[in-house]
Amino acid sequence: MARKKGKPVSFDAMVKFFLQYYNIPTKKDVDRMMEHMNRLEQMIKSLTGPAYFRTVSATKGRKSTVTASDTVLDVIKKFNQGVGIAQIQAKTGFDDKKLRNIIYRLNKAGKIRRKSRGVYMVNHLIDRGPTAV
Repeated sequence: MARKKGKPVSFDAMVKFFLQYYNIPTKKDVDRMMEHMNRLEQMIKSLTGPAYFRTVSATKGRKSTVTASDTVLDVIKKFNQGVGIAQIQAKTGFDDKKLRNIIYRLNKAGKIRRKSRGVYMVNHLIDRGPTAV
């Protein structure tokens, strides 16, 4: 059987065929998706704000940002006898991994100390405030 001679297929046409056949996104598709994601992120930020930051008005009308570490430290300060991970998680709403990372950093910085396994309290040596000399 003789092979039918037709118009030669260009390399670009062959690449385009494979991209469409195997549903491979092109650079244009990825750029369009990134633009859409950026718009969605901006919309979410404008509606809710970041989940782990809250703004507190400071002096002279300026806004200061309270970090997630500050939020966890405030919760731990409220419990004189120490507080467990589950209670901190219930008060802050942070997921387990984020909370453990924050507690690790606070402990490493010396702001909190471990009372027993899973129970943390404020390091009183640092939290006493200014001392009279």
